[in-house]
Amino acid sequence: MDTQQPWPKPSNPTRRKLVLAASAAGSAAAVGSAIPFVASMAPSERARSAGAPVEVDFSRLAPGNLMTVEWRGMPVWILHRTPAMVERLEKLDALLLDPASKKPQQPEYTRNPWRSRKPEFLVAVGICTHLGCVPSYRGDVAPADLGADWPGGFHCPCHGLKFDLAGRVFKRVPAPSNLVVPRHKYLADTRLLIGEDESGA
Repeated sequence: MDTQQPWPKPSNPTRRKLVLAASAAGSAAAVGSAIPFVASMAPSERARSAGAPVEVDFSRLAPGNLMTVEWRGMPVWILHRTPAMVERLEKLDALLLDPASKKPQQPEYTRNPWRSRKPEFLVAVGICTHLGCVPSYRGDVAPADLGADWPGGFHCPCHGLKFDLAGRVFKRVPAPSNLVVPRHKYLADTRLLIGEDESGA
């Protein structure tokens, strides 16, 4: 004959409260351990911001100088062109592959000889359109290593490609197109938002 007794129920309110508290603590621990796991599956702050627009203050950028900022993991240049640099841009068409920027490498509002919203400032992605190298800024005119006809611009050391100070590619080099100009807008005279314009794109 089976003499085993059933599991005794808590016989008083204090014991009943202890059992309920232990159950609640176990449930809370299970939920608590699940939260870090779920959070680990969410994108990181860095990943979330990778495609976000970047705000840039370039108030200290002197004429003739270039600064680089990062947007979407790419270098973006802001070049403060001098009046002489701007003037030279209008005389280079015969040397360039796409002087009128007919290929869609820029927003419509930068399809002009300067490829910019303001003639004195260029905003461009600093990646060569040939094989993805990063060109060097060479604003000097006619240096010995680039020749007497060099008007100032960007020189890619990987394969000797040349771009002018508007990021337009020279003829007879392997790059198929001008440098990319990202969407951008001015928030103030010396403050830019890169990656977004008035269209919200």
